[in-house]
Amino acid sequence: MLRSLILICLVTFAATTNSSAQIVALGASNTAGYGVGASAAFPAVLQELLRAKGQPMTVSNAGVSGDTTGGMLSRLSSVAPDGTKIVILQIGGNDRRKGISEAEAAANRSEIRKRLHARGIRIIEADSYVWSALRSGLRQPDGIHLTAEGHRKVAQQLAASIR
Repeated sequence: MLRSLILICLVTFAATTNSSAQIVALGASNTAGYGVGASAAFPAVLQELLRAKGQPMTVSNAGVSGDTTGGMLSRLSSVAPDGTKIVILQIGGNDRRKGISEAEAAANRSEIRKRLHARGIRIIEADSYVWSALRSGLRQPDGIHLTAEGHRKVAQQLAASIR
């Protein structure tokens, strides 16, 4: 009961905070800023970079640590409200770690993309940027989460693809 109430509150909060978002970063712990905080996570850094380039866009962080493709799919409509122009999709590896079959994960990813395309929302896949930063050593001691420098690198790569 308490868990359900907390989930309802979180979804409601996400829906109200995202209501003016033009860009939504949807993902799990790296998107959320695990270990560095939301203000140093790539969605916040991306918003700063875009605004510094004269693009007054709002970037909403819809990252939830530990989330899976099923969780992202279930909250998609609440975190990407009408008016969303771009969704940055950073799925990560929680499905595999939680024993979700590759077939189910692929079906969830496909459905996320299908729903966003049906609404005319551009999708930017960010996993390759995150993996690149991790491979270049910009990772926390756990080996799977970005450092603040890694988040900045990802944000810079994303900013270059947003006009």
